[in-house]
Amino acid sequence: MGHALTGFMHATDRLRFVFGPATRLDADSPVLHKHDQFEQASDEDLSHFVVETDSEGHHYAVRREELDKQG
Repeated sequence: MGHALTGFMHATDRLRFVFGPATRLDADSPVLHKHDQFEQASDEDLSHFVVETDSEGHHYAVRREELDKQG
């Protein structure tokens, strides 16, 4: 386990020189969401689904059309 962790740390250290250091943002600052065309398209696609929860607490998505057929 120690060798794998050391190898991973060396690899990420070398990648730092390619991609630059990790960005360290203020964790308390709010996340800014861009309401661009891609996000609007994603919201439209996801609006056709409903999240259901079964008796064991598992979450899954169901198409609204399927619920309309059942109910």
